[in-house]
Amino acid sequence: MIEDRLRKLRKEMQKEGIDAFVVTGTDPHMGEYVASRWRTREFISGFTGSAGTVIVTKDRALLFVDSRYFIQGANEIRGTEYELIKLEVDNNPSYEEWLEMNMKKGDKVGVDSLSISISEFRKLDRRLDLNKIKLVGTEDLLNRFWDERPEVPKTKVKAVRDDYAGFTRRAKINIVRMKLRERGADFTFLSSIDDIAWLTNLRADDIKYNPVFYSYAFISQTRAALFVDESRFTDDMLLVVKEDFEVYSYGDIFSKLSDLTKRGRALYDPDKTAYAFKDYVAKKNSIECINITTELKARKNPAEMDGMRRAHFQDGIAFCNFMANIDPTKEYTEIDISTLFEKEREKTEGYLQPSFSPISAFREDGALCHYSASPESNKKINTQGLLVLDTGSQFEYGTTDLTRTLLFGESASEEEKRDYTLVLKGHLALSRQRFPRGTRGYQLDVLARQFLWNCGMTFYHGTGHGVGCNLNVHEGPMRISTAPIDVPLEVGMVLSDEPGVYKEGRHGIRIENLVAVQEDEKTEFGTFYSFEVLTMVPYEKRLIDTDYLTDNEIEQINLYHKWVRDQLIDYVREDTKAWLEKATSPIEKNKENK
Repeated sequence: MIEDRLRKLRKEMQKEGIDAFVVTGTDPHMGEYVASRWRTREFISGFTGSAGTVIVTKDRALLFVDSRYFIQGANEIRGTEYELIKLEVDNNPSYEEWLEMNMKKGDKVGVDSLSISISEFRKLDRRLDLNKIKLVGTEDLLNRFWDERPEVPKTKVKAVRDDYAGFTRRAKINIVRMKLRERGADFTFLSSIDDIAWLTNLRADDIKYNPVFYSYAFISQTRAALFVDESRFTDDMLLVVKEDFEVYSYGDIFSKLSDLTKRGRALYDPDKTAYAFKDYVAKKNSIECINITTELKARKNPAEMDGMRRAHFQDGIAFCNFMANIDPTKEYTEIDISTLFEKEREKTEGYLQPSFSPISAFREDGALCHYSASPESNKKINTQGLLVLDTGSQFEYGTTDLTRTLLFGESASEEEKRDYTLVLKGHLALSRQRFPRGTRGYQLDVLARQFLWNCGMTFYHGTGHGVGCNLNVHEGPMRISTAPIDVPLEVGMVLSDEPGVYKEGRHGIRIENLVAVQEDEKTEFGTFYSFEVLTMVPYEKRLIDTDYLTDNEIEQINLYHKWVRDQLIDYVREDTKAWLEKATSPIEKNKENK
């Protein structure tokens, strides 16, 4: 099947005079997670991961992936002509470097102009141009032979309560207009659908786990337009939305945008706007910056913060009830475990759906960062070992993302306990750090890695990603990682704190809480921030080796567990209370912690 698709793509490339074609795997809105219609990377390669780049030439096919997908990528392209390029190891090239090194003068490289951002296209164009290689934006060549391709989703749009959102959609439009005036811009164009969902106080189910809807938006001082099909609204809701927006069909974007953008100065985000829109927004006097809505969305307002706290409170109750019901004499599977937890979450008030596909990975499966159990791979948990359980929830009022590494069996090996404790030390160090206003995430990242580094270990994924409020579980622009992203951490930003370690063929360990940036104190040196921990779930005490912990770290764990117990004890089921008391009882130096 893959070979046939490659043959057809090469035929289309030949028609267009293209020597190499790049498949980014994103959609016209530069999304990380995309609807079935735009799972182009999977269609042409068979690789199902959420990140990676494909290059197809006349005689080669390559898949570039980061460390999250080294093992999965190799497994999924096995038996095809694809070559796997592991990024950031063994001096392997990025896809851009590969094109520079392997294409020759006069060659033409093509990419669907709706699947690459303006900034990414420019960057690649500059690099290739140095070698006299031409980059061209094309139509979607896969569409020419993708039989029975899924349609653009049109799930029903639902409203978020104003008291959960913190501001009405009209108030948000006015805030955007005020920011436009401050920056000397006349209008902004939005194509990032999580921004649009936040701006409009609307949600839908176009992408599994992400409560968004495919749309575009335009805001000037006098007009506000929303491009989404009217059939997706109830009659009453449409009337309410039309009080604030002119509503046009999703497919009318190019015909209407020409009129909307013909006058005035644009403000737009070149990282989130497809190259296909460059002639409408990327003009000489345009302001290129992070979307105003992205910045506003990232800094949770008081109502959103209250919702995030409430979501984590409900998640903590569900986790404790779930764990208390695990029968050590019963045989489970990976899917059983994540399903049991999900069933407890479904009982909580305001629960909507998972916030991402659950990761329930036992023993060696835990070494695959983004492993997802299938009926074929579903491992039985019938022996001693570690299980990485990474799951999350969407509530009407907030979003959670939680990882705990659990021990099944009576005891862990010394290696497992050491690795867990080193990961935990980094997790604790980051969460307790105070830092001056203006600090970027990359300046804090080493706090979570230091103890692993000192023992010759590391992990290759980021330490922390932003999290939305009843929105995408991965949210920018902030991150905590080694990448030097020039975005300061600000009050109201919610991020994950999730170091880990992964040993192929043996085990994986990851511990994740969500934290919110809060103001801590003002001194003669300025304003200092700290993290408010939102997650209310005990650590796996049986995996903690106190020989590796300082007295301060032991105190931090005990204080955290006391807080979790005090918050949840009156709300968990009666038959859960004994489990919660035991799971949060104090640990002591050089003692077995059961």
